Amino acid sequence: MSGSTPRRRHSPAVYRRRRLAVLLLAVLVIGALVWLFVAQPWRSVAAVGDGPASPSPSASATDPAPIPTDTADAADAPPSAEQTPPPDDTAASPEMTPTAEGCLPADIAVEALTDHQAYASGQNPQLSIRLTNKADADCTLNVGTSAQAFTISSGSDIWWRSTDCQTEPSDMIVLVKAGQQVTSAAPLTWDRTRSSTSTCQGDRPAAPGGGATYHLSVSIAGIPSSTTAAFQLY
Repeated sequence: MSGSTPRRRHSPAVYRRRRLAVLLLAVLVIGALVWLFVAQPWRSVAAVGDGPASPSPSASATDPAPIPTDTADAADAPPSAEQTPPPDDTAASPEMTPTAEGCLPADIAVEALTDHQAYASGQNPQLSIRLTNKADADCTLNVGTSAQAFTISSGSDIWWRSTDCQTEPSDMIVLVKAGQQVTSAAPLTWDRTRSSTSTCQGDRPAAPGGGATYHLSVSIAGIPSSTTAAFQLY
């Protein structure tokens, strides 16, 4: 009787080694696939074949330049054709750079002005000077506080002079254009008291009200007003 050699069974350790090898191979295959998906080496090959890739456009290349908000930059910028030049104010006020001869008294008309013709009790009159160059030529004139004089009288009684207690008078030489009319920039307030050089630091008598009439006369640069401005105090 012929007998066959029985097949030798492997030990459990051998089977474990085989399963471990298969598992390791599977891990290697999966790792390789993941690397190919992430690294994508074919992209570098394509880039080499097509030449260097162009850089992607950045914000500085495609976005518009920021508009400057610094006022200094705006001031340094050259004016454009659309900019409107500033208005000419020379017709409204005398020029501060004299370029003509001095005004002649006969060419300058001076007027005394008050803000009202009647004042209630406790309301102080506001006094102003207006002058007009009647000549056909420009001329210069001192319109500073040193050249201005306001006088308030009632009949022949002089009640108040702006020069009695004036402090720090100043000169201001301006150019008055031909035909130009100029009025005091800020009115002078009369406090309804009698003035004198001896009462500048003390109490002054109050001017009577009750409808009493007073007259304002002015002069500038030695040129007096041709008429007075009458007003009443209540």
